[in-house]
Amino acid sequence: MARSFEDLIGEAEAAPVAGWDFSWLDGRATEERPSWGYQRILADRVAGASAALDIQTGGGEVLAGALRTGAGKPAVLAATESWPPNVVKATRLLHPLGVVVVADPDEPPLPFADAAFDLVTSRHPATVWWTEIARVLRPGGTYLAQHVGPASVFELVEFFLGPQPEEVRRGRHPDDESAQARAAGLDVVDLRPQSLRTEFFDIGAVVYFLRKVIWMVPGFTVEAYRDRLRELHERIEREGPFVAHSTRFLIEARKP
Repeated sequence: MARSFEDLIGEAEAAPVAGWDFSWLDGRATEERPSWGYQRILADRVAGASAALDIQTGGGEVLAGALRTGAGKPAVLAATESWPPNVVKATRLLHPLGVVVVADPDEPPLPFADAAFDLVTSRHPATVWWTEIARVLRPGGTYLAQHVGPASVFELVEFFLGPQPEEVRRGRHPDDESAQARAAGLDVVDLRPQSLRTEFFDIGAVVYFLRKVIWMVPGFTVEAYRDRLRELHERIEREGPFVAHSTRFLIEARKP
């Protein structure tokens, strides 16, 4: 028997959303994974670094996974995070692995000296301060990251907010970010974009996703969007999963 609208959204509203672990969505939503395997690449690069920094580490899950599967770690390894619940979670997860977690507002300047790291990494940073990345990299050092691309999951965004202007849809375009990296003095040596199929199987998955990924529908609450949520619930029951497309790109930029 299908679960009711109120039951599904009530469960999703009560679920904790700290950290960057999406396991609550298992069986309720799916997203294709990029072909390059970011965590595997991260494990290899971190193992070969002498001093590494992970920016906007979230709850530390991706870096922790890379450290646990990798062949080693650098003598100096730090991570930054701005959201207090994530700082707590990342500290608990990463300190036992030898990572120093620094609370940082994700605004310039990074709280580190010039040329402090030979590797800077990030997975899905909300903001990218290219001049700061270039500043803390040593000559010959590398920035390696997986970024969210333009108009990611915009089928869902536009269901709630309506059609978005072209300048909003183009935000985070890999060509633009590559140009910004070069303007900061970095050489872009790898750039790989992909579009990935994403499916939401029930309205609870949608509510949880929008509570967790807060920039998708700014200010999202169930009460503010109850009518649209009910409409989407009925659509999913009638037509099956709601399909959207995530965009991602792998970028590697090197300091000459």
